[in-house]
Amino acid sequence: MDDQLKNDIRKFALQNAFEHDGKTQDKIVLSKILGTKPEYRSKAKEIISEISEIVSEINKLSLEEQRSEIESLFPDILEPKEKQAKEEQGLPPLEGAENGKVVTRFPPEPNGYPHIGHAKAAIINEEYVNKYGGKKILRMDDTNPESERLEYYAAIKVGLEWLGIHYDVVKNTSDDMELLYEKGMQIINSDSAYVCTCKRDDISKNRRAMKACKCSKGDLKQNNERWNKMFEKYKPGEAIVRFRGDMNSENTVMRDPVLFRIIEGKHPLLGEKYRVWPSYDFAVAIEDSIDGVTHAFRSKEYELRNELYDAILDALKMRKPKMGEFSRLEFKGMPVSKRVLRPLIEEGKIASYDDPRLPTLEAMKKRGITPQAIRKFILSLGFTKSDTLAPFDALESFNRKIIDGESIRLFMIQNPKKITIKKLPSKHVEVPNHPTKDLGKRRIEVEENVLVEVQAENNLEINSHLRLMGLGNIKIVNNAPEIIAEYTDDNMDVDFPKAQWIPEKNVHKIKILIPKQLFIEETYNEDSLEELEVYTESHFLELKEDAKIQFMRFGYCRKDSQNQAIFTHK
Repeated sequence: MDDQLKNDIRKFALQNAFEHDGKTQDKIVLSKILGTKPEYRSKAKEIISEISEIVSEINKLSLEEQRSEIESLFPDILEPKEKQAKEEQGLPPLEGAENGKVVTRFPPEPNGYPHIGHAKAAIINEEYVNKYGGKKILRMDDTNPESERLEYYAAIKVGLEWLGIHYDVVKNTSDDMELLYEKGMQIINSDSAYVCTCKRDDISKNRRAMKACKCSKGDLKQNNERWNKMFEKYKPGEAIVRFRGDMNSENTVMRDPVLFRIIEGKHPLLGEKYRVWPSYDFAVAIEDSIDGVTHAFRSKEYELRNELYDAILDALKMRKPKMGEFSRLEFKGMPVSKRVLRPLIEEGKIASYDDPRLPTLEAMKKRGITPQAIRKFILSLGFTKSDTLAPFDALESFNRKIIDGESIRLFMIQNPKKITIKKLPSKHVEVPNHPTKDLGKRRIEVEENVLVEVQAENNLEINSHLRLMGLGNIKIVNNAPEIIAEYTDDNMDVDFPKAQWIPEKNVHKIKILIPKQLFIEETYNEDSLEELEVYTESHFLELKEDAKIQFMRFGYCRKDSQNQAIFTHK
C-alpha cells in the first residue's frame, strides 16, 4: 500500500475522531475514503485492514494528542471548520426594512430568571438592528404585580449584559400607565371594548359556546361608569374590560378577550399606586406603536394573537409594526417553564436558578458556557417556526471550539495509586499549559512519592513500564506491599501506556460537579447532579475563579471556587 493512501486514511480518521470526542470507526473512515477518493474503490478489500489498524491507534490517543498531530501534519482540516461555523443559516432578509430605521424591542416579563429562550429572542432582535442599523429597546413587560419582583428586573439586565447585548432605550411598560389608561378610555368610547361583570366561569362557558354575554350590549354610559368603578369600587374578579372581537371566530383569542383587569398586589416599582392593570395583549400593542417599533418579533406560541394585536391598533387608529414569529427554544430534558422549575426550587431539589443543570443564563455562565457560543448556536438554527428541542451537545460543539484554546490543561486523578520513584533525574519539570497554544508553562516540583492515575488496562507488574506525561518513563521494580519504580531513559521510542501524575506533597483535593439531564421524559432525574471527589495539581489554587480548565482525559471544567469545579462538557 502506498504512503499517500496511508496518509489519507490517517487524516480522515484523525479528523473524524477529533470531531466526535476522540473516537472514530472503521466504517466511517472507509466511507469517507471511498466517497472522496473514488480511485481507491477498487482497493476496498485491501485497505480495510489498514484502516482498522490506524483507527485503533488513533482511538488510543487523547484529544490533546489527536489535536497536536492534526496541528503538525494536517492543519488544513482545522482552519476551514472554524470559518464554517460562522452564521450557518443566519437570519433571512427583513421585510420592509429601511437602512438605519429598523427599531426592535425585547419585552421580557420580570417574573423569573432569563433563559436560553430569552437569549434567542434578544439575539434575533439585536442581530437585525446590527444588520440594518437603527435602535434597540429593552422594555420590561411589568403589568402583573402578582408575579414580578425586583430581583428579576436585575437578573434580566445582568443576563443581557453577559450576552453582550446593549440597548439604546431601557424602559418599563409600567412607566406608561397613565397613557395606557387614556387608550383604555379611548377604546371604550370608540365602542370597541366594554366592561364585563360576569362571573369568570360564565365568561369561559360563553366563549366556548361562542355566545356574547349581556354586558356586551351595555351602552357607552354604562361602560364609562363601570370603568370608573374598577379603580375604586369593584373587587378583583368582579369586572374586566373586554375587547369587542368576534364571538363566532374560529380563533378563540378573538372571542372578546381581556384588555384590563383588577390586581391588588404590590407592584415592585410602583407599590400600590395602581390596581387596574392592562393585559399583555393590550399593553404590548400600544407600547410597540408608541415606541416606534418597526419590526416586532415573538415566539410562535403568540401567532394566533397577531389578529388581536392588529385589531387593537386598528380600533385606536394607531400605527402597526410588522410582526414576525420564531420557534421556541429549549433543550431536551432542560425545560424552561417556570411552572416546572419553581417547584424544584421550592422543594429544595435545586438550590437556585444558577444551578448548572438549568437552561437559565446564570446556570449557563456557571457551567462554563460562553455567550459567544450561545450566539453562534442560536444563529445556526436560523429563523424558523418549527419548535426547536435541541440536544445540548449542539451548543457544546460551538462552546468547545471557543474555549479549547484558552483552557489550561491540568493533571487530574480520580483513583490514585502511590508510586515511589527512584533515580529521578531532576527535582522539577516544566509542563506546557496547552499542547498547541502559548499559554505558558508551569513548574512542577518532582519528589519520590507521586500519585498516579493508572487505567484498569495498565497493569503494574514487575518490569512493566509507564510513561508519566511530561516527566518520562518509569519501570516497576516492586509492587508489594508498596509500589516502587525507577526512572529510566531506556526505550524512549516505545509507546508505553501513558498516565497522569501529581507529587504527593502538592496534591489538592477538589469536588467536581457534573450536571446531567434534568428530566427524563416527564420525570425529574434524581441523579442529575453527580459529585466527584478528585485530586489535581496545586496549580489549581493559583488560577482565578471562573478560569477555564481541561482536566486531562476528563473534559472541560470551570473553576467555581478553590475547592470546586463544574464540568462543562467533553
